[in-house]
Amino acid sequence: MQKLKGNTLNCEAYITLIKIEFLISINCFYNVKAGSMDNAEEEYNASKITVLEGIQGVRKRPAMYIGSTGSAGVLHLLYEVFDNAIDEAIAGHCKNIIVKLSSSPTGDIAEVTDDGRGIPVDIMPKYGKPALEVIMTSLHSGAKFGSDAYKTSGGLHGVGLTVIDSLSEFVEVNIKKAGKEYVQNFSRGYATSELKEIGSTNGRGTTIKFKPDPEIFTALSFDADGMKERMKYSSFLNPGIRIKLIDEREGQGDEIEYYSEHGLTDFVDFMRGQSPQVSNIIYFKKEEENVLLELAIQYDSSYDEKIETFVNDIRTTEGGTHLIGFRSGLSRAVINYVSKNAPNDKKNIKVTGDDVREGLVAIINVLMPNPEFEGQTKKRLGSTYIKGIVETNVYAQLSRYLEEHPQDAKQIMEKVTNAAVARESARKAREMVRKKSIFESASLPGKLSDCIEDDPQRSEIFIVEGESAGGSSKQGRDKKFQAILPLRGKILNVEKASSEKIFDNAEIHTMVAAFGAGIKETLNPEKLRYNKIIIMSDADVDGSHIRTLILTFLYRYLKPFIEQGHVYAAQPPLYKVTKGREVNYCYSDAELEKVMAKYEGKANLQRYKGLGEMNPEQLWETTMNPENRILKQIRINDAQRADELFTILMGIDVAQRRKFLEEHSEEVRVLDV
Repeated sequence: MQKLKGNTLNCEAYITLIKIEFLISINCFYNVKAGSMDNAEEEYNASKITVLEGIQGVRKRPAMYIGSTGSAGVLHLLYEVFDNAIDEAIAGHCKNIIVKLSSSPTGDIAEVTDDGRGIPVDIMPKYGKPALEVIMTSLHSGAKFGSDAYKTSGGLHGVGLTVIDSLSEFVEVNIKKAGKEYVQNFSRGYATSELKEIGSTNGRGTTIKFKPDPEIFTALSFDADGMKERMKYSSFLNPGIRIKLIDEREGQGDEIEYYSEHGLTDFVDFMRGQSPQVSNIIYFKKEEENVLLELAIQYDSSYDEKIETFVNDIRTTEGGTHLIGFRSGLSRAVINYVSKNAPNDKKNIKVTGDDVREGLVAIINVLMPNPEFEGQTKKRLGSTYIKGIVETNVYAQLSRYLEEHPQDAKQIMEKVTNAAVARESARKAREMVRKKSIFESASLPGKLSDCIEDDPQRSEIFIVEGESAGGSSKQGRDKKFQAILPLRGKILNVEKASSEKIFDNAEIHTMVAAFGAGIKETLNPEKLRYNKIIIMSDADVDGSHIRTLILTFLYRYLKPFIEQGHVYAAQPPLYKVTKGREVNYCYSDAELEKVMAKYEGKANLQRYKGLGEMNPEQLWETTMNPENRILKQIRINDAQRADELFTILMGIDVAQRRKFLEEHSEEVRVLDV
């Protein structure tokens, strides 16, 4: 099996990438013994029915509660504990939250501390147990089903802490409350100790320390980047709350604090990647029917919409009814204003909802009782009545704002009408392309040296710059499963080009035709002809630039390829060191130093400036052979940050790019690689 070395690639800071994750799926099935139908029916009786009680059900089907048993599921456990602390903050009882990550020989340990009211420890008469023990060991228990302790909460399923207990090797809960400190231990769904009072204290709050169960999870480490993102968002949604992450794991050593003074307006400033098209951030907060709607929006000079939605501080990555209501209310307000106020030369321009959202940066946070999420992982809001509340208020508030702020309204109107004109122009360009049948042609481009293998899962394509490198790679490849597509020079920078130029560019035509899956609206990733798209460029500044241009095109127009893990970058060696008959290839300066030290500096050194300097055998041995090569998979960790960096570094705003480079110039260690 091919070995992937170094699973992340900085790619000149143009894209943020994440580690490769393997998702484990469990297939459930049952067998009926061979025989007559009567015999099968006789065997399927009451004795075959199994009832899983509470904790057993969670441990038997953990993915039903936390989404997966991989790294995402482990992180979801931490989210559940952290969200409980955030609920205390939303309720106005907590000002500080600390998340601490540490390691043990058998997996990571997490600890979440808040200075809230502390989980109740008094005895519940019905159960004869402390409230803490009932909460930790009984599904659908907690204060979030009533209306007194928590008016709004993200954890309304009542299974959060019970699931933590059920799926953890151990849980230790420390509570400071009413001048006393208590501790109780749990494991795999059950209490392993009595609640103990261990002393007096002037503090208050709850600390939950737990370790995911290796009997359940295939991955036992917490993704710090994912947790940082959650904490960062929560700080914006709860201004005045200090949230700290302390990562004590080996090789980490991070300590970072998140704090926002102005909340959603700070969030918009953070989200906005381009200079603002409208100088003011539009912000409002409105309460109706026990629902609090908080909204902040601004237009920037980019072409993409950036919308983040939250319900009770839970990020709903798949949107839901609140997002549908927002988009409808926004579109109605802006389109109505444009139809009434557009200048004569733009009266006939038809503006759509897509035009209204071009360049939009928006944060929507809804605080509501009893939200209905689609699934325990809470990625999509399903509460139907929220759509009408959000739509009505967004339409009313935004319509009023446009009337009262004519200068901002004029800028927004100019932005959306220009978007409508550009959209129509792009439509005509696509029609032109379709008429030429370039992207949808069944024939492959002449430049492509295809492979013999017909199964896409077993084939790969190398995107190579230049005829020299193309020639070497064609001769050095294994043509059974490796295809070669040489490009001529640097491809078009799609971040700066118009739609007409992009759809009419020969090199882009060549790539899209070779991939065989279409582009933009016609894109169907299932038709991709290769499992791996490998960018193979020279190990110098020009090679890095070419790789970045290709990645920019893939990110903007063929993004699912990256999201589904099909895109890689090859890493050719930087040096060849020979001593007698011994040959060593070095992929970094650190490797070179070790090799030269081995030979006491007495060896022949060759610096590779381009792929064309290697003969076919060397290129195969170092860069193309799955047994030896180094591939770096392109992944997207923080899509918002990746989008921002593409826009800054590849876009049209020269001043913004210069500012970024000046601010980050000291971070450059090696430029010519």
